[in-house]
Amino acid sequence: MNFWQRPIETLHELLQKRSPHLRQVRHFPSRALGREMDFDVYLPPDYHLSPGKTYPLLLINDGQDLQPMGFSKILENGYFKGYFPPFIAVGIFADHNRMREYGTARQPDYKGRGDLAPLFTLFVLDELLPLLERRFRVSHHAGHRTYAGFSLGGLSAFDIAWRHPHVFGNIGVFSGALWWRWSQVDPNDPDADRILHDIVCKTHEWPAGQRYWFQCGTHDETDDRNNNGVTDSIDDTLDLIRDLRHKGCPDADIRYLEIEGGEHNVATWARAMPNFLQWMLGARL
Repeated sequence: MNFWQRPIETLHELLQKRSPHLRQVRHFPSRALGREMDFDVYLPPDYHLSPGKTYPLLLINDGQDLQPMGFSKILENGYFKGYFPPFIAVGIFADHNRMREYGTARQPDYKGRGDLAPLFTLFVLDELLPLLERRFRVSHHAGHRTYAGFSLGGLSAFDIAWRHPHVFGNIGVFSGALWWRWSQVDPNDPDADRILHDIVCKTHEWPAGQRYWFQCGTHDETDDRNNNGVTDSIDDTLDLIRDLRHKGCPDADIRYLEIEGGEHNVATWARAMPNFLQWMLGARL
């Protein structure tokens, strides 16, 4: 539509757009990690029309997967249909250091992977969040902040948010690498030594008010270390949910989505994303 031919109709059409505004931040120097970081910021459609408004914040590990999954289109469709309120999403890119930076800050796994997880936590809390708070109108309320991730990025997101519930009130885990362990599998006790489960069990109490969303695909993997007929990814996720309930977390604050035929890939996580956004952002605000 040509603005000069039909100015009123064109302006109305522009105001009705629901596409997010993408801001690409590249080569941000991280002192904590000693390298440059890249991330994408997805601003809601009304961001520039509402100068005094603050927005919920969503951080996502493995942010390089968002564009291939059509994240902007998912947001556009959700905004248009009113599935969730406007929010700011930030996709944090991973690089070849991924297996070292993602993990659990308490300890690396039995192969030494995740040894840089404490430094990645420092980056998120002491560098990324302050930058976002300076440059964008993000909410400071923990209940309006969510941390999510895919696979090992989901493990990392859970670990950081669990240990900092005053910063993040919501957690999302897509096909989480919850098998992360401090020793190799013992055939006599195949479910032992899972680090994140141990962290949750040894935490004094559930961080009251924190909410959790988990997704698994029935074809995430084929491994079944305890031979119970359930793949390890589903077993590990359901066991973590059980541990959360034992800590006092009510069922209303836990969501589990199992996708029949879902695989450990971006296409499956794209299918799950609308459910995640609607539940985490629509049910709370």
